[in-house]
Amino acid sequence: MAKNDVKLLGSWPSPFVMRPQIALNIKSVNYEFLEETIGSKSQLLLQSNPVHKKIPVLIHADKPISESIIIVEYIDEVWTSGPSILASDPYDRAIERFWVAYIDEKLFPALKGLMDSEGEEERKVLLGQVAEGFVLLEEAFGKCSKGKAFFGGDQIGLIDIAFGCHLAWLKVIEKLRGVKLLDEAKTPGLVKWAERFCADDAVKGVMPETEKLVEFYKLMSGAPPKK
Repeated sequence: MAKNDVKLLGSWPSPFVMRPQIALNIKSVNYEFLEETIGSKSQLLLQSNPVHKKIPVLIHADKPISESIIIVEYIDEVWTSGPSILASDPYDRAIERFWVAYIDEKLFPALKGLMDSEGEEERKVLLGQVAEGFVLLEEAFGKCSKGKAFFGGDQIGLIDIAFGCHLAWLKVIEKLRGVKLLDEAKTPGLVKWAERFCADDAVKGVMPETEKLVEFYKLMSGAPPKK
């Protein structure tokens, strides 16, 4: 398929944009990445996603698809020649979607709150929520992976993409907040999984550098960037 038949509207710091990027890489799909300017919305974005007006948006044969996980599932269904991202078994797919919802609805808000927190007491509460979430995901990893490399088994799957897209920002939080989030003593499976995930060919080309994200965050939050 021609590259210009597949376009992805996004911005490099966004973990949610990384999700379809990884899925497209897994499927070996050529696509055109259209970088959105932070703080403004292009006319193409407003036309393609008039309801939420946000990235990512996949445009395939001039038809827009919005919401990161919906896009990933669409990619998995359309490009069937590459490795499957979602599990083939209906029950396993339901479990995948459960954990993706947990990551998006519970874990991500806690991580974002921890990143933006100012008071020590608030930070302590959020750190506890994140730690609890990681313990739950450690248990889920053991069950879903069945002793293999990824949540999806031998290959990166839906949970891997949903959780793994946040790993770069985890390092930013650790660096700026002086905390250790992925602890080998508490979640050894997740620590080793994170290393494998970041080293995967489908991921390493789209995973932002920690220092670059740190400078981006400081710029957006008004803190003076490092010289």
